[in-house]
Amino acid sequence: MTKKWLVAIVDDELDIVNLFRDCLSGINDILIFTFTDPFIALEHFITNKDTYFLIISDLRMPSLCGIEFLKKVKKENPLVRTLLMTAFEIDDKLFQEYTKADIINDFLQKPIRLKDLRSAVMKHLISYKRNLKD
Repeated sequence: MTKKWLVAIVDDELDIVNLFRDCLSGINDILIFTFTDPFIALEHFITNKDTYFLIISDLRMPSLCGIEFLKKVKKENPLVRTLLMTAFEIDDKLFQEYTKADIINDFLQKPIRLKDLRSAVMKHLISYKRNLKD
């Protein structure tokens, strides 16, 4: 039996997390969890932090900003890959600062084409597995 790597999709819009889950569900070796509450997502992540390889988070959520959520994730497991998404413009300088600090590993601008989401997840899965072997 092959190991299943966990992916969390965190967005306050239920339709988004369900659509993204359906898009990614055919990828081998991953198990997808969806959350509309970042605090519940963080709890689940902390419990399973060694089996998560990717967290996909929206930037703007009512209870916790995506950046703050990802900072907490990285504090628990700095090796986990993080992908931030937003429909709003993001300051390039600020994005570069968070990228350099290794809080954000990738960024997708909404509306996201599903093939781009799938491609980003595959890229990070391959990279994560390669880094574990090194």
